[in-house]
Amino acid sequence: MRAGIGLAPEERKSQGLWPGWDLVRNVSVADLRRFRRRALLDRRAERAATAAQLRELGTTPADPERLVDELSGGNQQKVVLARWLLHETRVLLLDEPTRGVDIGAKAAIHGIIDDLARKGIAIILISSELPEILGMSDRIAVMHGGRIPGVLDRAAASQSAIAARLQPIPLSLPSDHMITLGWFLSRSTRSFIRSRKAAE
Repeated sequence: MRAGIGLAPEERKSQGLWPGWDLVRNVSVADLRRFRRRALLDRRAERAATAAQLRELGTTPADPERLVDELSGGNQQKVVLARWLLHETRVLLLDEPTRGVDIGAKAAIHGIIDDLARKGIAIILISSELPEILGMSDRIAVMHGGRIPGVLDRAAASQSAIAARLQPIPLSLPSDHMITLGWFLSRSTRSFIRSRKAAE
């Protein structure tokens, strides 16, 4: 965190949120020193900063006193993002940020990611959905086994072009493997693809 790097993990509920806590504490937990007044916390300032960040991301409901358990998956993901934006993170690592959310929430999250990239925040995203990579990347580097067999610019990127870079890796991977895709977004965007053991 001190280096300005934030993480939104794949397992949002078990690793990225504190069930039973309200939105205020879930958002401010990464930057409590900002609200410290000697031995106490300035709860009013903490609440105001959290509410402003939630509104900026379009979280529904934006009531900072609500329990995070009461929100939908898409809005819970916005709470995770709000935490790191409040912390003024410069590099944001997102692992499967649209997993388990509906189509509308997915589009909203994509819009937030694009907006953050335009503001100069570097975003490294890991996703198992190829369309996310093809739709959002400026450059894609295909990675496997610790090496990079190819780098594609956005204009040259396609499913077939990416598959060709994976050769001689079998396109029909064993069921316990999957292709994981990610992209790095900022004013100078780069992307990567890697193969890893499936989490399930």
